[in-house]
Amino acid sequence: MTVRYREEPGGSRTMMKSFSFDTKPFEAMLLGPARAYAALSIDYTEKLFTAQLDAAKGYAEAGLTQARELLDVRDADGLRRYAEAQQQLAKGMAERVKGDAEKVVSLHQEFFQESQKLAQSSLSQAQQAASELASKS
Repeated sequence: MTVRYREEPGGSRTMMKSFSFDTKPFEAMLLGPARAYAALSIDYTEKLFTAQLDAAKGYAEAGLTQARELLDVRDADGLRRYAEAQQQLAKGMAERVKGDAEKVVSLHQEFFQESQKLAQSSLSQAQQAASELASKS
């Protein structure tokens, strides 16, 4: 603690106390891990949104393509070909949905693993900072 005096108009003096403390333990225990987790969460959210947007774009393109092909149906033979193409599309879309789901599951697993690593690292840093703080006292 530091004590200083400030000169007031009229010649009086006011005592001012200022406190200083080391913020490194606070940074190590709270702010650093919070920032790291926020950055991890933002990266995960970006990857998840990108995966969802890519999937939505693919599904929309497939739907629009099928709508355009339906407009080209002129006779019974064209309708038969269109129906056969629909079966192939259904198989392809099932595979696409499966792949998109696997991608999202993979993103979740990656986020979970990185979160665990971050938590373990933060815990060890907090323990180290606490022991350093205790040894200074």
